Amino acid sequence: MDVSLLLEYGWVLLVLILLEGILAADNALVLAIMVKNLPENQRKKALFYGLAGAFVFRFASLFTISYLIDVWQVQAIGALYLLFMSGNHIVRKVWLKKKETPDEKAKKKNVNAASFWGTVLKVEVADIAFAVDSILAAVALAVTLPNTPLQTIGGLDGGKFIVILAGGLIGVIIMRFAATFFVKLLKKRPGLEVAAFIIVGWVGIKLSIYTLSHPALGVLPEEFAESTSWKVTFYVVLVLIALGGWFLSKEENETSI
Repeated sequence: MDVSLLLEYGWVLLVLILLEGILAADNALVLAIMVKNLPENQRKKALFYGLAGAFVFRFASLFTISYLIDVWQVQAIGALYLLFMSGNHIVRKVWLKKKETPDEKAKKKNVNAASFWGTVLKVEVADIAFAVDSILAAVALAVTLPNTPLQTIGGLDGGKFIVILAGGLIGVIIMRFAATFFVKLLKKRPGLEVAAFIIVGWVGIKLSIYTLSHPALGVLPEEFAESTSWKVTFYVVLVLIALGGWFLSKEENETSI
């Protein structure tokens, strides 16, 4: 692969790492609340199974999507899901001023004091939702990357598959090792959480553009979704959203977690 191609792939991977970091920190908090009523030795086992499940479900989601990505109906559902996830979070957080605690988020997933295996089952169900969020966002970011000489996997170019897989696995690694850093960062700059979900919505728009450019629909020219002008516009807006989340966020004193 030439240098320009490597740089473009590297840039998308960097964006994925930052986005996955914020989403994974939130996910890690929810999982911690889910297992908190278990004895300490069982809590560690439940979290281990949860992380193992996160790996498995990300693999499964990616392989499933890789075979369906060329179906415009699947693309449309993915775009609508990302837009809904983004809008739902922003409306509750900004307009309704509803600040959910990790306990409340866990309760929404029907997690109460339960047996060990009952808790593990609920953790795995939550992992499925987290995996879909993660992989869909990664697919929407990477789908318009240039093709590489690597072998196609499912309906995805091999290079795109590797970037999406790397993004998903990095999210799990962050859940295990770097969640505390991102939680502290979100406490210090709470606007980054809203910015992250605005980015998720913007990524949903990107997938919408890709869908509308599908040959079966032809609403937009097929080459538009992969044009340089659209890619530059997308990433400029993405960076501006991230910078806005950082600089417009009211800095709070760091507290222990």
